Amino acid sequence: MSAHRSSSATSASEPSPPGESDSVRPVGLSPVVAERCRVLILGSFPGVASLRSSQYYGHPQNHFWRILAALWPAHTLPDREQYAARCQWLLDRQLGVWDVYAACEREGSLDTNIRNAKVNDFAALQKQLPKLAAIAHNGGESFRHVKAVRASLGLQGDGKGDGEGDGNGNIASLRLPSTSPANASWSFERKLNAWAEALAPYGLV
Repeated sequence: MSAHRSSSATSASEPSPPGESDSVRPVGLSPVVAERCRVLILGSFPGVASLRSSQYYGHPQNHFWRILAALWPAHTLPDREQYAARCQWLLDRQLGVWDVYAACEREGSLDTNIRNAKVNDFAALQKQLPKLAAIAHNGGESFRHVKAVRASLGLQGDGKGDGEGDGNGNIASLRLPSTSPANASWSFERKLNAWAEALAPYGLV
């Protein structure tokens, strides 16, 4: 199984667009994907803790890994220190991870502070995901770009179908509650139930 795992550090940066800022924009993580992925989780952009550790959802209070561990109790989640094993654990469950933004300016980790964002090249990723059945946006900031993501992939419609990953654009777009600790209005149990309901139709739960 071929896989592209996030392994490069995100201390890299690129200049801001001319005339917008003299600062640099941190660059996000590489996608964690494999040919067998049925669902691609799209966040907005890694938070400070994730950038520092070069790990998706690296903040200890983010519910992402905890939710998936609860959804797959028969498959033990590797420790935080075993990040490569965690990525493989996701891929073995046919789940991929990436972000909407390739780079942006942001103070802290809140999505509301994102400025001068550059969207990732989803068209280039499409060939790596022949079995993709759904794109699941982790939170509102990611979902705000649902139309742009679908357009870049050449997908038709609004993505509200069930998605079969048949190569004919029959891929669903889902909105998931953010796993960020900033989404304090949702309890862990409520997030867990929403994620389970969203992923179940694709055989991931």
